[in-house]
Amino acid sequence: MQYIDNAIFLILLIAGFGLFFKSLKEIYRNIKLGREINRTDRRAERWAIMSRVALGQSKMVKRPIAGILHIFVYVGFVIINIEVLEIIIDGIFGTHRFLQGILGDSFYGFFTSTLEVLALLVVIAVVVFFIRRNFYGVKRLTMKELFGWPKNDANWILIIEFALMVAFFTMNGADYYADTNRFGGNFPISKYIFPFFQNFSVETLHIIEKSAWWFHFVGILFFMNYLYYSKHLHIILAFPNTWFANLEKKGKFNNLDSVTKEIRLMMDPNADPYAAPAEGATEVPSKFGAEDIFDLDQHQLMSAYSCTECGRCTSVCPANITGKKLSPRLIMMKTRDRLEEVGKNINKNGGKFVEDGKKLVNDYITKEELWACTTCNACVEACPVLIDPLSIIFEMRRFLVMEQSAAPQELNLMMTNVENNAAPWQYNQADRLNWAKDN
Repeated sequence: MQYIDNAIFLILLIAGFGLFFKSLKEIYRNIKLGREINRTDRRAERWAIMSRVALGQSKMVKRPIAGILHIFVYVGFVIINIEVLEIIIDGIFGTHRFLQGILGDSFYGFFTSTLEVLALLVVIAVVVFFIRRNFYGVKRLTMKELFGWPKNDANWILIIEFALMVAFFTMNGADYYADTNRFGGNFPISKYIFPFFQNFSVETLHIIEKSAWWFHFVGILFFMNYLYYSKHLHIILAFPNTWFANLEKKGKFNNLDSVTKEIRLMMDPNADPYAAPAEGATEVPSKFGAEDIFDLDQHQLMSAYSCTECGRCTSVCPANITGKKLSPRLIMMKTRDRLEEVGKNINKNGGKFVEDGKKLVNDYITKEELWACTTCNACVEACPVLIDPLSIIFEMRRFLVMEQSAAPQELNLMMTNVENNAAPWQYNQADRLNWAKDN
């Protein structure tokens, strides 16, 4: 019977991790659909930012209550899952509490006690988060863009985390009351949660412990593979997303090399506009700006997968606050939706994208949303994982202006004035200093 359990465990372990790495491979492929971008400079600064923001949660605590609770979940859940190593060893080799023999009774007791305290903090945090999200009425968590799957997804994650912690306590509590001499004092939380376990027989407690153990193990595999479909993919991608973040000043517009060279060519009286391009010269891009996900860079696509849907960006967006349609969070969600749709298209058609008549601009993100943005960078500053919705808005605006001449009338008038008068205002260049005559 023991060997059957070990075989089932090993099959589930291989299948779970196999599906997980398959999902990661698909995400990596989808991200690679974007334009290549070189963000390997200033490595020491990038490591420091990733350590501070992704690992240290430095931007989360700007909203202290949510930030501290998130740290409870983050630290507690990660450290508790160190126990997964013990579960894997026990499951493969049929041992029980393998690490106790390695660490010794005293240190193992300290280890399990620490895990229990952290597990309790996780339970408290997820309960508060669930109440806060569903009953407290935080505006950024009750906006209509979260109706349906986004809200259900957030709730399911909280429920799964709660269930895993309950299974963890149940497993420990049953172990404690099944053999108090062996595990006495190691489980300071679970022994008080389940005092009625002392009335059960040792055989019953072993069944409870093993059932909770299996539930905990299968639940972890389920949670791990559920991440692909969930906003909680940021658990993994927050680290590379912060490492590859844009380190330039916020709002700095990235000029296109091809446009710069064209302007220099036009301004050079000795240049031959009909000359063949020099060997190795960069070709003029077939498209300016971004119409679809293929035109965005790979970090922007990674950011779409990394979005936590927390809404901090939208809650500080002046356009959204004043009732306009723009929501930076929704920009990222729609980008991810389009990216996933393209990925499914590729899967369906044998690894090749077949034109589906849809684009990110207009089909997913409207012009009204794009032109409502004030480019203030409040959304960029607010994001806890350094996502830059403004960069995506920039690229789609660039497409509308340079490819479709679809800028608003006021902007077209301003650009015409700049072209004709070298100023945004509609008057002759010779009259530019008239304002100073009476001073």
